[in-house]
Amino acid sequence: MSRRRAVVSLGHNALGYTTEAQWDAVKVTAKALADLVEEDYQLTITHSNGPQVSMIHKAMTELRRIYIDYTPVPMCVCSAMSQGYVGYDIQNALRSELLARGIAKPVSTILTQVTVDPYDEAFYEPTKVIGRYMSVEDAEIEIKKGNYVEEYPGKGFRRVIAAPKPIDIVEIEAIRALADADQVVIACGGGGIPVIEQQHNLKGASAVIEKDAIASRLAVELSCDELIILTDVPCVYRNYGNESQVPISAMSSAEAKELIEQGQFEAGTMLPKIEAAISYLASRKDGQVLITSLKEVREAIRGRAGTVITQL
Repeated sequence: MSRRRAVVSLGHNALGYTTEAQWDAVKVTAKALADLVEEDYQLTITHSNGPQVSMIHKAMTELRRIYIDYTPVPMCVCSAMSQGYVGYDIQNALRSELLARGIAKPVSTILTQVTVDPYDEAFYEPTKVIGRYMSVEDAEIEIKKGNYVEEYPGKGFRRVIAAPKPIDIVEIEAIRALADADQVVIACGGGGIPVIEQQHNLKGASAVIEKDAIASRLAVELSCDELIILTDVPCVYRNYGNESQVPISAMSSAEAKELIEQGQFEAGTMLPKIEAAISYLASRKDGQVLITSLKEVREAIRGRAGTVITQL
């Protein structure tokens, strides 16, 4: 196959923050993805799900509060729900956009599980905030269950869950088969459903996985030529947010590590993307990582925008 293989990682801005906003957002996202298909890329797509899984978690928690006969819904199930409905919206919007351009290409969503280590240090220091604001009483109930909560003065308490590192993508062979058949695949949504392997069983973990981390792993597993991370800025910047900010058009993994040591990248925003790039390039030394925005992606793949990161 002569096509350039790429994993595309979509951020929150590609999806919106509500159900209706998502319908509008994926139409714009589909145009950027279709641009890549027209440029002869074979795409595997992954995406964030923070607002979506949080919305589902809130809804299911409130349902339990109102109707006592309903059982609580674990985070792994909320993650599966978010994968399903986000994937559904992306695949339909992209299919429609491709057909409008005269491209008949199947687009499929794979409900994907990702194994994590139960002894990962992240479980002892959770960082991902999720769900509604709770009262002191509700927070105490969560603590008694063994869950972590964080107080927001004047607002209440919110649950905090772990973000462990991904180990294995359970459905990787199914994803690879579709990719090898030159189909567009949506997989590992929201980082994948985190599961812990117990002999022959997979048990859902109360956690989320960083979507850029799994995008890196997915790109390695599929032997992709490129990892494309689409975010809300046109490129990576030095001194971002300051008057002295400078766009970075290209850098090596070594240079990226130096900038991390200098504290140039904010945790939770650009830092995970740079770490994902370094991880991917450590295994795919001839690959490249492109970080840019949805709006700039077509110009970026032609070398006229974005930030390109390579091993050397």
